Amino acid sequence: MIRVLLADDQPLIRAGFRALLEMAGDIAVAGEAGDGAAAVELARALRPDVALLDVRMPLLDGIQATRSIGADPDLDGVRVVILTNYALDEYVFAALRAGASGFLLKDIEPAELLRSVRVAARGEALLSPSVTRRLIEEYVATPPRPVAAPGLERLTDREREVVALAASGLSNEEIAAHLVISHATAKTHVSRSMTKLGARDRAQLVVFAYESGLVTPGAGRPPRP
Repeated sequence: MIRVLLADDQPLIRAGFRALLEMAGDIAVAGEAGDGAAAVELARALRPDVALLDVRMPLLDGIQATRSIGADPDLDGVRVVILTNYALDEYVFAALRAGASGFLLKDIEPAELLRSVRVAARGEALLSPSVTRRLIEEYVATPPRPVAAPGLERLTDREREVVALAASGLSNEEIAAHLVISHATAKTHVSRSMTKLGARDRAQLVVFAYESGLVTPGAGRPPRP
């Protein structure tokens, strides 16, 4: 059973999401919160698999709540997904940097909501590489001067190459084809890179690639070999 924490300051929205989630059979709503501070406290008390947090809430917004959850080692297994009304909400990139695994639009189709919760519970990112890249390019159009990011020195040359390709929007299959390696090898490189960088999922790996200068906004996808 996948245990979900719902946090939104609008009771009607929480009720709608709860009804949809509990229709699935394999998902249970462990708790509800009407503000970010309560969401963090409930996350600590309930240890849900997935926390669905509205990006705009009183006391603590979704980003601050995400940061608090991500900073607590006891909550390492909690996957945060941000709920937003807009595909390119101004807070989405900040939420990814704070540790969110992705975001969902509030008008999401019921079947897609259930699929997304299951994906998040498995520890996978809810953002496809292309969507993540589009968000980053939108909000980091003028990136800061790249600096040696913590953990970058732990990556091998091949791993740096793989991280850059992932951030450019390539799937594991496409990375394998580009580097002429097996899909399993590409997947291993991505997994090891995330472990070395302390990235919870692919979304955070992409953010790291842009902030460290491995990839620059607007660079686009690399040409096919």
